[in-house]
Amino acid sequence: MSRPLLQVILVSTRQGRQGPPVARWFAEHARQEGSFTVELVDLAEIALPLFDEPEEPATRRYLHAATRRWSETVARADAFVFVTPEYNAFPAPSLVNALDHLYHEWGHKAAAFVSYGGNSGGMRAAQAVKPLLTALQLMPLPQQVAIPSFTRLIGEDGIFRPTDAQARAADRLLAELARWTAALAPLRRPATPTEP
Repeated sequence: MSRPLLQVILVSTRQGRQGPPVARWFAEHARQEGSFTVELVDLAEIALPLFDEPEEPATRRYLHAATRRWSETVARADAFVFVTPEYNAFPAPSLVNALDHLYHEWGHKAAAFVSYGGNSGGMRAAQAVKPLLTALQLMPLPQQVAIPSFTRLIGEDGIFRPTDAQARAADRLLAELARWTAALAPLRRPATPTEP
């Protein structure tokens, strides 16, 4: 049986961003943990415009090629970890925009956060976006990897080196994400017609 697909989604799209080393670390950590097949997705490469689809996402009638590509990307995943910064105690606009572009593609999948920032480690951003996740039928987990003062952990070689506590938090997050992904699997299967 194949392993479920986890997409580690790098949220920040701004110039000079420092999230890529964190995202690369977590994606590699998840690969080594072994519960998932892991795909690293960079929202900067997806290049979604500010949401301007003429129809509701629930219709899946997407006008823009970028939205169609994003739909195909998200649809193939079984679970998500959003690697997100915190801007003014709130999630990055690029995350909200990416979530709002789709609807059914998110449904019945578990999601968690690796957040980074200053003193709060991005925890406020992750908490603020969870109501949006539940509205999209995503299951946000309470487990999180919060990384305060994260730039101190990025070496001159550009490699992020977590603390032992952060690595253990990543292990706990992945274990719980694997349980939820398995539990939600029946809901992600296409419904079979029933006899009248």
